[in-house]
Amino acid sequence: MTSDTLALTPRISDPDSFYEALIEAHRGLSEEASQRLNARLILILANQIGDRKVLDEALALAIRTDRT
Repeated sequence: MTSDTLALTPRISDPDSFYEALIEAHRGLSEEASQRLNARLILILANQIGDRKVLDEALALAIRTDRT
């Protein structure tokens, strides 16, 4: 997939460290609390991106990736 709007190359300087922090943020949370944390994080990051075209493209990519 190519894109004019969605960054498809890794841009996180230390992805493993971020992943560890993300997992740690969920430690000890109930399933419901974990889902709420994910929802809040998604909305915060979506607001940071701000561009609806980019968000729609990211959503489409996530849906395709989950269904393959």
